[in-house]
Amino acid sequence: QSGQSCISVQRVLIHEKIYEDLKKVLVGKVSKLKKGNPMNIDTFIGPMIAESEAKRCEEWVNEAVKMGGKVLCGGTREGVFYNATVVENVPKDAKLSKDEVFGPVICIESFKNYKKAIETVDDTVFGLQAGVFTNNINKIFYAYEELEVGGVVVNDVPSIRVDSQPYGGVRDSGL
Repeated sequence: QSGQSCISVQRVLIHEKIYEDLKKVLVGKVSKLKKGNPMNIDTFIGPMIAESEAKRCEEWVNEAVKMGGKVLCGGTREGVFYNATVVENVPKDAKLSKDEVFGPVICIESFKNYKKAIETVDDTVFGLQAGVFTNNINKIFYAYEELEVGGVVVNDVPSIRVDSQPYGGVRDSGL
């Protein structure tokens, strides 16, 4: 899908205690994702729906960098392909942070306070799904109660979906 899905992961908030280690692993894995023909079994990143969409991803990443974000891997376009990209510390008013990129790009940032991180997740006009990774049941319930999203997924990415489960969003992601 190359991120061209309404429930693809776009913003990743990581606790400061594990931020540097997870960032290193994440960048290492993302930079090895193979792009190419999606009919090939080892291809992970396929072409964008149109070259104009790949150019838009490139523009949004470039805007985020000009505003203070930092590309950790990727950030380049080759025709209709946009390389898998990790950008850190994207300002909240950058398109890459506030709009749906629909491309192979994730934004990462660290957090210290869980409640403030939940506020950051909710600081958007969208509200489709959110993923929360924790073994603390109180934090799970807090996310469930506080996040204004259609679904909170626990210990998995928000792009998981089972056709028999309820699915939908709120705010600009819903009706």
